[in-house]
Amino acid sequence: MKWYAGSDHAGFALKQRLIEVLRADGDEIIDLGTETTDSVDYPDYGARVARAVAAEPEVFGLLVCGTGIGISMAANKIAGIRAAVVTDEFTARATRAHNDANVVCFGERVIGPGVAEGAVRAFRDTEFEGGRHARRVHKIDELLADTVDPDKS
Repeated sequence: MKWYAGSDHAGFALKQRLIEVLRADGDEIIDLGTETTDSVDYPDYGARVARAVAAEPEVFGLLVCGTGIGISMAANKIAGIRAAVVTDEFTARATRAHNDANVVCFGERVIGPGVAEGAVRAFRDTEFEGGRHARRVHKIDELLADTVDPDKS
């Protein structure tokens, strides 16, 4: 499996640990930064990884910031990206099986490294179920074309 990984300064240590875990499992990881714990802006790295994943639909993305929330919000602004913050193996499996998530996000200040290791493996090893879930994922993807219209509900 091929991955693009990124983090801000607050997620640097967990990103490095998860990269080691995935590489040990035989996965290819391309680290798009940051390379230190010096302060950086998470939207830059969320977008960088999301653009790389969007360009190669068969790959996954790994993003880490302090909470996982900000970097996931940035990633989800890129067409074709379904980034999800996960907190355990269950949420990792569920977002792959039901949402066809292609970017997994973690909060280094929220999740312990052991739990994160299990969750990233669960994300990688779970297939999208399709079926009724495919219709819902399509609806999510269609929202990218949505504009502010008070008559839409």
